[in-house]
Parts: sequence; C-alpha cells; structure tokens
Amino acid sequence: MAGRAEIVELLRSHRDPLAVDLGYGDRPDTAVEMSRRLRAVAPRTTLVGLEIDPARVVDDRDGVRFARGGFELAGLRPHLVRAFNVLRQYDESQVGPAWARMQSGLAPGGLIVEGTCDEIGRRCAWILLDADGPRSLTLAWDPEHTDRPSDIAPRLPKALIHHNVPGTPIHDLLTAADRCWDSAAPYAAYGRRVRWQHARTALHAQGVPCELPRRRLRDNVLTVPWEVVAPVRP
Repeated sequence: MAGRAEIVELLRSHRDPLAVDLGYGDRPDTAVEMSRRLRAVAPRTTLVGLEIDPARVVDDRDGVRFARGGFELAGLRPHLVRAFNVLRQYDESQVGPAWARMQSGLAPGGLIVEGTCDEIGRRCAWILLDADGPRSLTLAWDPEHTDRPSDIAPRLPKALIHHNVPGTPIHDLLTAADRCWDSAAPYAAYGRRVRWQHARTALHAQGVPCELPRRRLRDNVLTVPWEVVAPVRP
C-alpha cells in the first residue's frame, strides 16, 4: 500500500497527514506496521488505530494512537483509511453504506483502501476508493505460496467475492490471468516473479488495462481500473 504512487503523493502533499487503520483486530501489529511503512515515505504521518470493540483498544505505542471507532472514523478527518477484513462479516448490501460513511469522513482528496487478506498477509485484495467511489482493484500474492492468480479468489473484497461466477467481469479477469499464467510456463525456470511479469504483460497485450510496474516487487501484483471488474447490476 505504501508503494502506491497516489497514496505516497497524497501523504506527501500534506504537512501533517493523518492515516487510520480501521479494525486492527485482536492485536495492534497491523497498525504499528502500517505506521512504520507510511512514515518511511512520509515521515510526518500520524496514524490512529480504531476498533469498535472497546476491549481491543490498547494503549498508545510506537508512535501510534489507539481509540474506539467504526465507520464514522471516530470523528477524525483522515487523508488515508485502511479497512482490511472489516466488511467480510457484513452482507454485500451493507458495503455501499459502509463505504459512504467512511467517504463522508475523509479529508479533501482522501483515499480508502478496503479489502481482505489472509491471516499472515500472503494473499491480499483491495479496492482503492476516493470520495466519489471505487477507483481500482489490486490483487497481491506471495508467489511462493500461491500456485495460480485465481487462488486469490477467496480473498476478494465483499463487494466482489459473491460475483466471482462465470460470465462476470471479475471471473473473466481471473480466468484471463490464469490463462496468461499458463502461457508463461516457459519462464517458470526463472522463478514465479519473472513468470508473472510475462503473464501480466501478456494480459495487458490482450487489452486488459492492468498496470505494468516499472520496479521489481516482492509480491505478484495485478491492479486494474474498477470499471474492469465492477459488478453488472440487473
């Protein structure tokens, strides 16, 4: 997340940027790690970890503040909000209202990263939103613990996970990614990162407007504009 150009530019454009980690869970580790990574690119960033359960609110530590709060963001006006594994237990019909609640609390130009990851962050999927709505979908996975791009399907955000059936945009994207991955098999001897680079380039050549990162990434990453995967409503 701290490697996304728009997030870095947003934080650096403010003298004292504020970020929120919403729903950090039983332990504050994700909030502390998020703070460390954001400060590496924008040193004056302040991070607040929010939990709706008062029993999970811990004492401030490592430069991170902790407080009780939910989608109303505890009345804060953050420039950046991360909400991971928060909406998984909600119905899909509640996603839009939850997004709107967070969007209404953003500082001008603010961004929300809403998504899901597995227990140790090996497979992640998130939607980047601004005040107007979703902008992009990013899928990221540890290449050493994922065999195919579509293996990330169980970690799709709530707004997409129930739409991953044949004939839908998200299913089409994952199917195309798998097909390009299979076609890139000759590059397997160079490692899964190199193989994915070639698969992603092939996907782009087929007309999928996915990003082609210029620098080497630790994870295999696929980012597409939201309109590529947006559910088709009846």
